[in-house]
Amino acid sequence: MENLSFYKEREAAFTTELAALTRRYNAISIARFAVAIIFIALAYCCFRTDEITNLMVGMAACSIIFFILMHYHGKVVQAKKRAGTILDINTDEIRFLTVRYLPFNDGSQFCDTSHPYTHDLDIFGQRSLFHNLNRTASFKGEGKLAGFLAKTAAPNEILLRQEAVWELGTMPGLRQELMAIGKMNKDSEAAYDRLINWSERQGVKFTIAERMIATALPVLLTLSLIARLVTGNGIYTDIAGYIFGANLVFLLSFLKPIKSETAETSEIHTITKGYGQSIKELENAIFTSAKLKALQEVLMGNQYKASTAFTKLAVLFARLDSIYNGFGAIVFNGLFLFHFHVLYALMEWKKRNAQDIVQWLDAVAEFEALSSLANFSYNNPGYFFPELNEERSVKFTGLAHPLIKEEGRVSNDVDLTQSFMILTGSNMSGKSTFLRSLGINMVLAGAGAPVCAAAASVHPMQVLVSMRLSDSLSDSESYFFAEVKRLRFIMDKLEAGPGFVLLDEILRGTNSEDKRTGSIKVIEKMVALNAVGAIATHDIEVCNIVDLYPGKLSNHCFESQIVDNELFFDYRLREGICRNKSATFLMEKMGVITP
Repeated sequence: MENLSFYKEREAAFTTELAALTRRYNAISIARFAVAIIFIALAYCCFRTDEITNLMVGMAACSIIFFILMHYHGKVVQAKKRAGTILDINTDEIRFLTVRYLPFNDGSQFCDTSHPYTHDLDIFGQRSLFHNLNRTASFKGEGKLAGFLAKTAAPNEILLRQEAVWELGTMPGLRQELMAIGKMNKDSEAAYDRLINWSERQGVKFTIAERMIATALPVLLTLSLIARLVTGNGIYTDIAGYIFGANLVFLLSFLKPIKSETAETSEIHTITKGYGQSIKELENAIFTSAKLKALQEVLMGNQYKASTAFTKLAVLFARLDSIYNGFGAIVFNGLFLFHFHVLYALMEWKKRNAQDIVQWLDAVAEFEALSSLANFSYNNPGYFFPELNEERSVKFTGLAHPLIKEEGRVSNDVDLTQSFMILTGSNMSGKSTFLRSLGINMVLAGAGAPVCAAAASVHPMQVLVSMRLSDSLSDSESYFFAEVKRLRFIMDKLEAGPGFVLLDEILRGTNSEDKRTGSIKVIEKMVALNAVGAIATHDIEVCNIVDLYPGKLSNHCFESQIVDNELFFDYRLREGICRNKSATFLMEKMGVITP
């Protein structure tokens, strides 16, 4: 498999890179320690001799070397973190493809039992479709992907997504880079909300006089110090001291707004920096699909690039947070009114860019969601991007369930052209899996993803399912009533427009005759409402209704066979009505009943 080879090559390459960076990191740490020891030794010698000029030069050199090493150390730390993260990404993909390892978020927070299909088709939750697809690394990205899977997009949007997913599928390096940046700067709903709340809150206003004072005082202090050095007159030192104190007094009037700003933005500068890095990767990429180019334009279409804006915002947040460094805050504000100017720059940033934050992050989230679908496509090169039609036609060649391993799948051809299928078969014959295969591939098609089929043509329409209902003690609601409510919901939706409907053994809580009559009435209603889809039933007498609606209803089945006194299922879809009775054979074989 080409994709598996790619992941293994990347795993090997980043294992080597991580080892090299670890050695470099250790070497720099030793060098820093050695320079620090030399500095301490030189400082000690200064107290032991009167000739200190050369020693001071040596100490200065040590300081410069130490700070250079510190700077280089920071870069190596980031490179090491990146290499380790990308290594983990490729290791995870290898384990996913080989043993279906799922270290990704499963989207449990999006579970909704009242949704038309997500609960019934296992779209969210443990080992769900979302759990298998999700490669997003941000809070917004997860929400965007969930939105793709929870609602069928308009045909034009599906085509745009298909083109974008295909293009991103050819760019695994970019996709992994985006994922790595997100993992290294993991955001959260709380951090996102704090950023948005900050952007929407009224900023601090400055008068012209305040800005003039904030500029003049540091300039006067600098001139006083220069005059002291040039003239040697001590009065300038006194003047500088007075101005130093005046700066601190002046800043006190802005201490409350500064702390108000840091209360909302404290510790999110790293996340904001991550946004900037992700956006920069997207800005520098070359795209040809209309969807990706439009998203890229959102990030680059303003007066300056979104990556530049987010990088600057991260720096401003970090600088404002330094107000809590007591000694440094006193020195820098006494000399330069540092935090006043940072606050002013932050407010100017907010005026220019606050209104764009949401759309910038929405664009990044959509890139992430499309990237997850692209990763799905890349991991499954045999899947097919379905053609679209407007004829209430759903056709699949070689349809199978995408979450079943390839070696265990059994594929079937399906043609539901303006028709509804009545599906029969014994327990364990594959009816429910087949219905879920239909449903989950319709969801993928509606999201703009490839489907688990050799070929497909679908009419994008709302997906409506009744397969997994339960009693609700809290609502004093029986299983039967819950099912009737769901059927009423489906009928109402079909009144509003075409729908793809899947029903599995409806009306289980009634007697056989009542269930049969009710099932026939429901099927007739489906025909009247032009529904496309399938209903699974054990009652073969329901199948007789097909003769009344030629071309609109069809009978299909899954059969079981008894081979060498063993029950065998081939999971192949056949035309007609199921005739084999496996339940009695199985109970006899297990000693539940006697022959």
